[in-house]
Amino acid sequence: MVSNSDIQQRFRALSPFLDERLRRLVAAAESEAIGYGGVSAVARATGVSRRAITEGIKELSEAKKTHKPPCTSTRIRRVGGGRKRSTEQDRSLLEDLDRLVDPATRGDPESPLRWTCKSVRKLAEELQREGHAVSYQTVADLLHGLNYSLQANQKTLEGKQHEDRNAQFEFINHKAKRYLKQGQPVISVDTKKKELVGDFKNGGREWQVKGEPEAVNVHDFKINQPDKGKVAPYGVYDLGRNEGWVNVGVDHDTSAFAVESIRRWWQMMGHPSYPRAKRLLITADSGGSNGARVRLWKWELQRLADETGLAISVCHFPPGTSKWNKIEHRLFSCISQNWRGKPLTSHEVIINLIAATTSKTGLEVKSALDRNAYPDGIKISDQQMAELRLKRDKFHGDWNYTLSPRT
Repeated sequence: MVSNSDIQQRFRALSPFLDERLRRLVAAAESEAIGYGGVSAVARATGVSRRAITEGIKELSEAKKTHKPPCTSTRIRRVGGGRKRSTEQDRSLLEDLDRLVDPATRGDPESPLRWTCKSVRKLAEELQREGHAVSYQTVADLLHGLNYSLQANQKTLEGKQHEDRNAQFEFINHKAKRYLKQGQPVISVDTKKKELVGDFKNGGREWQVKGEPEAVNVHDFKINQPDKGKVAPYGVYDLGRNEGWVNVGVDHDTSAFAVESIRRWWQMMGHPSYPRAKRLLITADSGGSNGARVRLWKWELQRLADETGLAISVCHFPPGTSKWNKIEHRLFSCISQNWRGKPLTSHEVIINLIAATTSKTGLEVKSALDRNAYPDGIKISDQQMAELRLKRDKFHGDWNYTLSPRT
């Protein structure tokens, strides 16, 4: 009498090497060796169903009659065996799924999921409401088969480009090269994104002991304390010397603040580096505090030209092209990398992090805090504009102009 433990021991030893067909054939051979009651004994010992063992016995019997081994084919099941695909059982499943996923291109503006998140679970629920027996795992497999994948939005549509966009780029490039060749300063200016001051989360990751991240506040609303709130870092990048200056303001980001930042750069870094300079070229975007249409920007630049004796030329990048301004990827990106994952807890921390910014190309940065008040809403009249010594270039005078000293 063969015991169950003997059958289990042999079956466990062979089990790692058996596929579905070999499992039933081995179980069938074991039951035939036992004789009467073998099917039940092997089923209890191995867990293989009685039906599978019986089918295995039939295969072994047919092989004996035909004198052909039952394993000549690489197939495990007979042709047509196994559960049918969902799309074979439900012919309209793929069409309905495709309609739900992309209603705009499939001509169904009334799709029930047009205005909701189309996760695989919600797609499965809607298909079930339409009478389809389908799970969310099956929906995911079907979507991959339809050549769908999870994708984020991609910034590729720039809208209508200005007809002189490329010409303005070339104009700025030629003028900047000419200034640099003549030893005159060329700077790129802009305001960096406003930053919260305090124990708030800052983007990026920094090395910390595992499981012990630096704790910051859950809420990032403004805290009414003298040294907290928001700061506006206004940057000046010197293209010729690969140097940066950041004026960290605590009040409004106005044109007066922008020009004061340039003034401080000239006093701290510009004049010592270019003691014989007669002209200054500024490249800026077309919006914000240094926008091409902002009157206060031109008024304040005229005051700076009068103070320094410099003829200040300005070249604005066309609307929507501020990312081409050198300061964005020569200075601001380096600052963001340097303070990633570090909470900007105070003004001193911000100044030190900016001043410690470097790059492989030898970038050096200086920074200072500007506590001056810069009220917004200041209007410049037509009479004041008429007092400016403003000369517009022949090519796009709205983008390119020069303010000369009035004394």
